[in-house]
Amino acid sequence: MQYWRTLYGVAWFVWVLDLATKLWAVSTLSDRSNIKVLGDFFQLTLVRNPGAAFSIAEGATIFLTLFGFFVLAIIFYYSVKITSKGWSVVLGLAMGGILGNLVDRIFREPGVLRGHVIDWLQVPNFPVFNIADSAIVVAAGISMLLSLRNIPPITRVKSDL
Repeated sequence: MQYWRTLYGVAWFVWVLDLATKLWAVSTLSDRSNIKVLGDFFQLTLVRNPGAAFSIAEGATIFLTLFGFFVLAIIFYYSVKITSKGWSVVLGLAMGGILGNLVDRIFREPGVLRGHVIDWLQVPNFPVFNIADSAIVVAAGISMLLSLRNIPPITRVKSDL
């Protein structure tokens, strides 16, 4: 099977959805304070994040950007070798999420490879996040389930020797 198509299709969908929602968030939420959607449980709050989740590595934006490129290269290399639909979805979610945040780090202020990521979804006791972050978290959850079920991403074909 050619599961690379699933991988790239999922990645493209996540990337486009993340980009579209960030454009919407910047244009709609820039001049507003929190918009309560479900009271204090779910709000829309625009944040420009220079680091990773929980404000980790705020001074290491270039490192986070380079690490994102490194992970993308690994996913790209293994994309044609994947023999599991589940793992192709996992890698597609991860790739789309990484691409979404990399676009911000490359093209947004304060500069190339140092740009701040647009976050805009807020729930209690959790950092503000975006669609790309959500895709990466879902990918991690699915990868744990696939691992617990002992489903490998690549099954080697045994030859009759």
